[in-house]
Amino acid sequence: MGRYFGTDGFRGEANKNLTADHAFKVGRFLGWYYGELKRRAGDMTPARIVIGKDTRRSSYMFEYSLVGGLVASGADAYLLHVTTTPSVAYVARTDSFDCGIMISASHNPYYDNGIKLINGQGEKMDEETIALVEDYLDGKLTVFGEEMKEVPFAHRDGIGRTVDYVSGRNRYIGYLISLGMYSFKGKKIGLDCANGSSWNIAKSVFDALGAQTYVMGAEPNGLNINEGVGSTHIGALAEFVKEKGLDAGFAYDGDADRCLAVDETGNIITGDHILYIYGRYLKERGELLGNTVVTTVMSNFGLYKAFDELDIGYAKTAVGDKYVYEYMQQNGCRIGGEESGHIIFSKYASTGDGILTSLKLMEVMLAKKQTLSELARPLTIYPQVLKNIRVNDKTAAQNDPDVQKAVAAAAEALGDTGRILVRESGTEPLVRVMVEAESKEECEKYVDSVIDVIKAKGFAVN
Repeated sequence: MGRYFGTDGFRGEANKNLTADHAFKVGRFLGWYYGELKRRAGDMTPARIVIGKDTRRSSYMFEYSLVGGLVASGADAYLLHVTTTPSVAYVARTDSFDCGIMISASHNPYYDNGIKLINGQGEKMDEETIALVEDYLDGKLTVFGEEMKEVPFAHRDGIGRTVDYVSGRNRYIGYLISLGMYSFKGKKIGLDCANGSSWNIAKSVFDALGAQTYVMGAEPNGLNINEGVGSTHIGALAEFVKEKGLDAGFAYDGDADRCLAVDETGNIITGDHILYIYGRYLKERGELLGNTVVTTVMSNFGLYKAFDELDIGYAKTAVGDKYVYEYMQQNGCRIGGEESGHIIFSKYASTGDGILTSLKLMEVMLAKKQTLSELARPLTIYPQVLKNIRVNDKTAAQNDPDVQKAVAAAAEALGDTGRILVRESGTEPLVRVMVEAESKEECEKYVDSVIDVIKAKGFAVN
């Protein structure tokens, strides 16, 4: 974890721990740095940086602050306006931008916001560049072999400009439509746009492909993003699908880089279901490269049991779509993702893309002529209990011999009918204890067996 940037950008409450000054400085550094990289390579044209934002009220403030910093450093800022994170990644990659910036706090409430940095290949920014941004924010920058407290301002005709680039967002919409292999005609589909980035994109795509589209969560007012709607409040879509008698529903988060679904009966289709459905589909078509689906350690035990039965291999990464994508790139994998709905289809995108995910689920439904409930039925999701315990030392608590002995005993007792996972929180003084088993009672029993030892050894704090 960096000093400001986590696995999904620089995030915090607007104008508390993420301020307009922070955004201005991020723009100042990126505008200068990418321009300097070009100059050192003999290219005297200004840096080109594309920016998108979600529907939070504070997104305008951060957009203007970033633009101010970028143009003051000599870069040209191209504005996509309200759009999705995957669209910024797509435009950065296909239109040869030096980098992209997305202003969003994803599934967080409206008063939070964030700055996500994307490189010119449409991927999350590398740690080395992020470390330079953080050094600049702290006023202790060393770059290109020189110590600098400040980066130079541009002057005269070197000052940058802003460009309205809504055409880039429109091309992204066209790209999504082009991926529709089947007509959606005759299908009644619900879309929950979370009052966020997808509100003016998703319906256009489904309408163009012929669906009868029903939309909720598409009335953003700057203060209602993710409020009772979207992938983190999927129950609202489940009721919507049942009420309208729809064939399926898809729910996105605030910046639409994740998707969860609801089948025609109102049952929730998680990210693990999506990995199962599409992984099996690729396997049946002989297109599952490396015979591997990439998951995180938080994917359900039932998913792995199902993959074993289908002779599908799997990898487990640390939690975070960033780590999923890194593994996919290094090993040439076609699909990977998280239970939360961050699904990456590496043939089509360099990041999780909620709308793309819903299109690929529709493709499987239409190709196999099955409902979403039928596609998901063979997967049994095991009961799960996750408890967090606040501790005085995360590492010491996990490494304590008695704690490890309790974990090993639980793992042995569960055998091949469940699993236990104990890990540190990346952001809080917590140890997370998670068990999946055939019954919730078993889960509770083995989680408590470990937590009791942590408490007995004096690691727990109130």
